[in-house]
Amino acid sequence: MGEEVVRGKEVVVHFEEQRCVHSRHCVLDRPDVFVPNVQGEWIHPDRASPAELQELAHNCPSGAIRCEAADGTALESAPCVNTVRIRENGPLAVRAPILMQGRAEGFRLTLCRCGASTHKPFCDGNHATVNFVASGEVAAVDSKPLVQRDGPLSIEPTPDGPLHVTGNLEVVTGTGKTVNRVTDTWLCRCGQSKKKPYCDGSHREVGFRSG
Repeated sequence: MGEEVVRGKEVVVHFEEQRCVHSRHCVLDRPDVFVPNVQGEWIHPDRASPAELQELAHNCPSGAIRCEAADGTALESAPCVNTVRIRENGPLAVRAPILMQGRAEGFRLTLCRCGASTHKPFCDGNHATVNFVASGEVAAVDSKPLVQRDGPLSIEPTPDGPLHVTGNLEVVTGTGKTVNRVTDTWLCRCGQSKKKPYCDGSHREVGFRSG
């Protein structure tokens, strides 16, 4: 299934199933808008205000849910600070104006760091299936405050290797502590690095394949 588009009177909701990591914020926060386990229509934009719908979209870490005004006006703007949050035993959640291999990907993505996703570089929830274990609370690295904290963030998934990230970025733990500030870094996506979330070359030792 590709992108599902549901038009309301004031807001258009876009849902991209392949990006969904089933964080369940949508159905837990507004089960009247996102109605689970039903046949047919399950997204009902007119049951919430535009502001409420946009808040729901912001709470979707993967960007699977996006909203725009019915006239095509964007409702979401770029964050003031680019971040990647290390989710406990789970993916890397990026919030920034994201360019993936030169293509604009919105402001929210969850990227696989267990190596088991069938939809690499995106997370598909398989970290739970393979019982991936990796702390979201990593040690801080000495880093200086960035001169600029926003701006475009480029992510290049290298063939059979890590994610090469360039641009202003703050690395944040699952509980919200900033532990590093970078403008050029390599993030592990094979699941085997001994210095997660950063690459240490283990992908070569384990024969990681990104395809």
